Amino acid sequence: MIKVTLKDDEASAALGRLAASLTDLSTPMEKIGNALSRSTKDRMLRGETPDGGAFAPRSPNTLRKYERRKVSPRGGPLDLTGSMIRGIFHHAGSDSVTVGSNASQAAVMHFGADMGAFGANRRGGPIPWGPIPARPFLGLSSEDRTAIQKIVARWLGEAVEG
Repeated sequence: MIKVTLKDDEASAALGRLAASLTDLSTPMEKIGNALSRSTKDRMLRGETPDGGAFAPRSPNTLRKYERRKVSPRGGPLDLTGSMIRGIFHHAGSDSVTVGSNASQAAVMHFGADMGAFGANRRGGPIPWGPIPARPFLGLSSEDRTAIQKIVARWLGEAVEG
């Protein structure tokens, strides 16, 4: 076993501040949550998955149905009314951060669904009325990973400096 004894007051104080800071990571977790929420919303507006791929476009059947209902889509496939983007949230804890959506259609949009996967409507029509392709919007992009590293590095530097 190797034992290192540090006899430098400044270095000892810096290590002490760092050790004390590591018991509650809520500050960097909140910053990470803000960054991930923002990047998720930005990707949704661009119609882009976390790995950089494009969302599947709306089908011609969907566009015809919108036209019959006099619904005018605002943007990409996950931006019909803005509720998906408004539903993005994050929750930071002392050692974790969660990013998600409270929009009712979020899981179906993220994972997709087969026609009729949720049963039938009152007239016997399938719910959903057509297949919905997966459009994964949650996850980490390479830019997100870089942002997280920068946030953590900056926070650790501030913790050591006091």
